[in-house]
Amino acid sequence: QVQLVESGGGSVQAGASLRLSCAASGLAFSSKAMAWFRQAPGKERDFVAAIRASGSSTIYGDSVKGRFTISRDNAKNTVYLQMDSLKPEDTAVYYCAGRRAYYYSSAWNEYDYWGQGTQVTVSS
Repeated sequence: QVQLVESGGGSVQAGASLRLSCAASGLAFSSKAMAWFRQAPGKERDFVAAIRASGSSTIYGDSVKGRFTISRDNAKNTVYLQMDSLKPEDTAVYYCAGRRAYYYSSAWNEYDYWGQGTQVTVSS
């Protein structure tokens, strides 16, 4: 049974940093592209960042480029999202996702596994 468990969310002031973690189990983690998406109330699920199975390549959504960094540790079956210079518009539930492929996608419907989400709230 595949499980993706996010942690690290919370409430912070604008300008602060948070680091999200996603621990994976029940899948061959090192052969799966991983990604982070987010969804604010009343809005569609947005792409945040993704990383290739090997960790050698990453992509980011336009709104987070230069502020967020995705990384992974295949020995620990964990993917991370370092979020710096947080803004109120980053407030959302953040979801970890896994894809049955080496290469990433920015489309949420191309991911096969999902975590339960972790809330990030940024106040001004």
